[in-house]
Amino acid sequence: MLGTNKLVIWVMTGLFAVTTVFFNVYILLMSVLRYRQKKQWSPSETIIMALSMASVTHQVVCYVWMTMDELDIKCLIVQTPYTVILLIIYSLKFTIMWDTSFLTFYYSTKLVSTPNLCYTHIQTAILKHVTLVVFLILLCGLGTCMPMLVVFHADNQTTTNKDCGVLIPNTKPGQVYEVIYLLLADVLPGLLMAKCCISISMHLAIHLRNMRASTNGAHRPKLGSQMRVIQMALSLVAIFTVFLVVDLYVNYQISVNHENAIVLTFFVTSIYTTVTAMVLIYGKKTHWKTLIHEFNVCLDEYPCVSCLKVPEEKAPPSAPAKVK
Repeated sequence: MLGTNKLVIWVMTGLFAVTTVFFNVYILLMSVLRYRQKKQWSPSETIIMALSMASVTHQVVCYVWMTMDELDIKCLIVQTPYTVILLIIYSLKFTIMWDTSFLTFYYSTKLVSTPNLCYTHIQTAILKHVTLVVFLILLCGLGTCMPMLVVFHADNQTTTNKDCGVLIPNTKPGQVYEVIYLLLADVLPGLLMAKCCISISMHLAIHLRNMRASTNGAHRPKLGSQMRVIQMALSLVAIFTVFLVVDLYVNYQISVNHENAIVLTFFVTSIYTTVTAMVLIYGKKTHWKTLIHEFNVCLDEYPCVSCLKVPEEKAPPSAPAKVK
């Protein structure tokens, strides 16, 4: 039964892998097109491009590992390729988590002004060297995962089935390192995103209160394009929180109970990278409008599914009825 479940997860992960690659490659192409038009990168586009490239690479490498594991049922392939691929997967996951939190941090600095002068200087210094920070995140991911070669060991035989090349901490140092890795790769970026989420939410609440006070409730307050960015940032935090809970649970099952659950974390990560890419596209209005337009153009080729077309423009508000 578990083998069948692994096959189903492998197929489902393949479907989400396609969507992950599609949406992230779309982001990359749109960013390159914008650069050709304006001849400059904005800090947010630099971070988003790094996140998209990491997501695509992570998804491809994950699916390569899952395919090898699915085809090599008896684990006849030598251990080294599995171990190297897993190290790359773990380092790319580290990069994705920190790139996402860095992007949320960037948007919070743009939306929220802080009275703390020292903190403002730190923010300015970080955002002035966005490309360097993105590169350092990648290097930190590789450096953080290298100790796995020493403190982890490959354990093909789990409690119910085999996963070729799964790395399990079998000693006290290995267990300590795993806790440190989860803190660095999951918990710390999660705390940064939570802090940014609180700051953005407070900014939104204060802004809406001031707008309501200035209009005396005559009409609904509007934030324009800023509201789209706020929705994107808060959505990223919400998606990350769900992923964090699932990822910590799966890692607990693997390390403590030696359960065959690593393919599950790859599947959940595929969902996470797909949904994150869609949220990023929504956050960029031009990306979102172009995607909807191309989607509708594709549907025009097949009249039988024209009912699935998405409106490209919002319907104008109806005029209030005149009192006679």
